[in-house]
Amino acid sequence: MKEMTVATINQAIGGKLAVLFGGRSAEREISLKSGAAVAAAFERQGVSVEKIDVADDGWMQRLKADFTQVFIALHGPGGEDGTVQGALECLGVKYTGSGVMASALAMDKFRCKLLWLGMGLSTPKFMELTAASDWAAIIADLGSVIVKPACEGSSIGMSRAASAQELQSAWQGAQAYGRVFAEQWVVGSEYTVAILNGRALPAIKLETDAAFYDFNAKYLSNETRYLCPCGLSAADELELSELALAAFNSLGCEGWGRVDVMRDSDGRFYLLEVNTVPGMTDHSLVPMAAKQAGLNFEQLVLAILAGSISDGASS
Repeated sequence: MKEMTVATINQAIGGKLAVLFGGRSAEREISLKSGAAVAAAFERQGVSVEKIDVADDGWMQRLKADFTQVFIALHGPGGEDGTVQGALECLGVKYTGSGVMASALAMDKFRCKLLWLGMGLSTPKFMELTAASDWAAIIADLGSVIVKPACEGSSIGMSRAASAQELQSAWQGAQAYGRVFAEQWVVGSEYTVAILNGRALPAIKLETDAAFYDFNAKYLSNETRYLCPCGLSAADELELSELALAAFNSLGCEGWGRVDVMRDSDGRFYLLEVNTVPGMTDHSLVPMAAKQAGLNFEQLVLAILAGSISDGASS
């Protein structure tokens, strides 16, 4: 993609750029922070922008009347799952990031993993949980697991379980968020790879003293450690980047996103999930990877926006 300047971006959007943020998902507060940071970055560069909270009544009418281009800074259901993307396509408003189908697939971690299994892409063993599940049999098959709502982000509703009783309790705590599954716990290191306009940015290794990289470790703790460069050999980081790109492309994702991966003690990588609208807060990972690649926050948001304008990926 040819680099676009602020002048060419302003010309392309006609001064009609909105940042969609907020919404009604469990990730609303993170989205408010992401949207505010993105809008401020555009303003610092002379790009006219307005913030629109999709929790407000009449946001679609306002958007249709006044804007031609949207930067989506919504996280979770209702913003990252293809619903807003579908509404924008009906309105004829261009938007950043992945389209309807890719957004929906990435948001549903359970179906995403089913797709990866069919394509032969490495992901930890998993099993859907229901009221009829045989908790003891699942633990016997998978061992220690992490329980996840299929369609939430930011580690909301997630917990570890190593016994039948813990598994049932974890399921009961997560089912308020919809479909739930158990994923085999991988003992090893966690990495994340940001994708920007067709290329993988430098990988980040995540280290936390918590039981896992949970909501507190992601957004609140100052003790979480982010290693970038990640410490892998050049060959291993290339393998990780290629796997992340394969996962991103397998869903039909576009523009930008982030792929989370575990590496076990034998050195094998396992895909966890794809985030199509990652956080853009002061604790967020994509800006960190972009900085390592030589892009500051302002350049990053311009690159994301330029990708949706010049490539015609989202319309």
